[in-house]
Amino acid sequence: MKGRQLLFKSLFVGALVFILPSLMEGQCVMCKAVAEDSASDGGLGAGLNRGILYLMAVPYVLLSILFFVIYKKWKSDSAN
Repeated sequence: MKGRQLLFKSLFVGALVFILPSLMEGQCVMCKAVAEDSASDGGLGAGLNRGILYLMAVPYVLLSILFFVIYKKWKSDSAN
């Protein structure tokens, strides 16, 4: 019985997402402000694109540093 209820709830929420997409807009306040400002300046999305690139680059840089430290530690342990 619980499986049916879970399935029904999931289908209901899924149907709402497709039926009422205007209610499902999820944009943070900062993204909206940047998009509106860049639209008024004529450079539509330039600031938003820079923000996306910044958010994308930070995890890669942190992971690169982490793997470099692990590699150096592994290399120094295997040399001894």
